[in-house]
Amino acid sequence: MDRRNFIRSAGVAAAAVPALAAPAIAQSMPELKWRLTSSFPKSLDTIHGAADMFSKAVSEATDGKFQIQVFPPGEIAPAFEAANEVGKGSVEMCHTASYYFWGKDPTYALGTAVPFGLNARQQNGWMYHGGGVDLMNEFYATQNLIGFPCGNTGAQMGGWFRNEIKSVADLQGLKFRAGGFAGKVMSKLGVVPQQIPGGEIYPALEKGTIDAAEWVGPYDDEKLGFYKVAKFYYYPGWWEGGAMLHILINSAKWAELPPAYQSIVKTAAVAANTDMLAKYDARNPGALKTLVAGGAVLKPFPAEVMEACFKAANETYAEITATNAAFKKVYDSMTAFRADAFLWQQVSEATYDNFMMGQQRKKQL
Repeated sequence: MDRRNFIRSAGVAAAAVPALAAPAIAQSMPELKWRLTSSFPKSLDTIHGAADMFSKAVSEATDGKFQIQVFPPGEIAPAFEAANEVGKGSVEMCHTASYYFWGKDPTYALGTAVPFGLNARQQNGWMYHGGGVDLMNEFYATQNLIGFPCGNTGAQMGGWFRNEIKSVADLQGLKFRAGGFAGKVMSKLGVVPQQIPGGEIYPALEKGTIDAAEWVGPYDDEKLGFYKVAKFYYYPGWWEGGAMLHILINSAKWAELPPAYQSIVKTAAVAANTDMLAKYDARNPGALKTLVAGGAVLKPFPAEVMEACFKAANETYAEITATNAAFKKVYDSMTAFRADAFLWQQVSEATYDNFMMGQQRKKQL
């Protein structure tokens, strides 16, 4: 065969073949650039890092077509204004603890943690398979938001105190930095709650503006240096048995996303949710050892204090559910799940954990 004629003929044939249509997935993946405002200091690679991981996962899953730039608090919105700015549409999304906004409506608190609520595993169970996500999004929709779990600290510590807490009387007049809804409960016992962003807690504690402060747990607390100005380290943080964070997105902007992007956002949030708790579980033990070696004095809250706080929490819930239908709807679902979850964990997790902790105390592990 004549080579020139073959090439010429092949060229004509190729030209006659219609161009193949781009895959449908490619057509549904536009280039987008969104901004995310975080409520957490960039220095905290656990909490702020969850937003970074989420953003990276979305970018990688879309071949870089959906870019989400993460901003620390203050650059776009103050830490405690993040959800409000997203609801107004001035920024597409935020990464925050929804209980920061409980003053606007206490229902917000149920998305993160409430006193004597769920632990981390229970939070995941309720959110993903107990109706929690749908119930919270029913509420978030009234605020022009949609949200997805995106991180959990696990059970937190009770905080750093200048002086010992020996009885309920020691709570009278105590100026305590406590996140979210917890302050409302503590105020029934004489505590003067202070809501202060994470990056501003240390100077307030150092100057004596506050008497005590809680943040999360050993790994973050070591980074923030609280042990340098308050040596008594109390546990547990009964107001945050499993503090869950959320990605909150403006409802209108969410509706504009292609279904493929919506699915990717949800999946990336699940990945960040899992990763953040794993980081805390891996890093807290070593940090706790370091803090104790550095002079931190570990103290459990006295049983008297725990019982009084539990009673105050239940009184608070009764007051709110009597007047706030949205709160009551979500709270009733959460508490029903809580009752069954702790019933089961008495048989499974608690029995196993208590035995193994006994072995650890006997230095058998």
